[in-house]
Amino acid sequence: MSLLERLLSVGCVRKAIWRLWYPFLTRRLRGEEVLFLNYAFETNPPVALPLAPEDEPNRACIQLYHHVASQVELHGKNVLEVSCGHGGGASWITRTMQPASYTGLDLNPTGIRFCEQRHNVAGLRFIQGDAQRLPFPDASLDAVINVEASHCYPDFPGFLAEVARVLRPGGHFLYADFRFRDEIAAWESAIAAARMEIVQTRNIGPEVLRGMGCNAARSLTLIHERLPRFLHSLGRDFAGVPGSRVYVALETDELSYRSWCFRKA
Repeated sequence: MSLLERLLSVGCVRKAIWRLWYPFLTRRLRGEEVLFLNYAFETNPPVALPLAPEDEPNRACIQLYHHVASQVELHGKNVLEVSCGHGGGASWITRTMQPASYTGLDLNPTGIRFCEQRHNVAGLRFIQGDAQRLPFPDASLDAVINVEASHCYPDFPGFLAEVARVLRPGGHFLYADFRFRDEIAAWESAIAAARMEIVQTRNIGPEVLRGMGCNAARSLTLIHERLPRFLHSLGRDFAGVPGSRVYVALETDELSYRSWCFRKA
């Protein structure tokens, strides 16, 4: 285990590192139209999701959002996305699924400024905030979305409690993320204890691997052009390019990537 991996295993240190990494990444990628910071999704045969021409370059990442968000009807609903990154998923869902309102929340203030400048979409707003202390009243939202971010949180059970608190009765939590093998028992235990019922769940590792392959060429170009050499290895893991530690772990089932739909009773 590397020093970085040891540090990331400590909750408070993990949060501090991510608090530095994401603003750094936003600044490094400025001007490159990097609207998604998550991995991706592709089926065999391909999803063939109809997309506008301007969305086509981000197809594989959009398909992950589509898989997660389309589990329930979002039209006319009040939706929160926790850890919205660079806002690409928030923009696409708002434009295509037409919720009444969509709020993208992220801890990264540099990322939020990027989102506000880049995504001018009716019904969409962005706020800076903490996933562990959601700035919303009890029972105020119809749906909460969280895509590939909760592994960064120091208190995952606390995050689930916050999601349950802000959801209205009958509201849904639409969720996807990964864990390494030695973290899966704690992950499953927290989910089992959450004050929400599981509507459906799915292992989407094979689809995520295909999506990573779709994005590999662009990711490698950005890593080599935008990151200092000493961060190339971390960049390859973060991007999930073929041959990276994360990619190989997913290939060999050392890492599990899953999606869920929860309902608050």
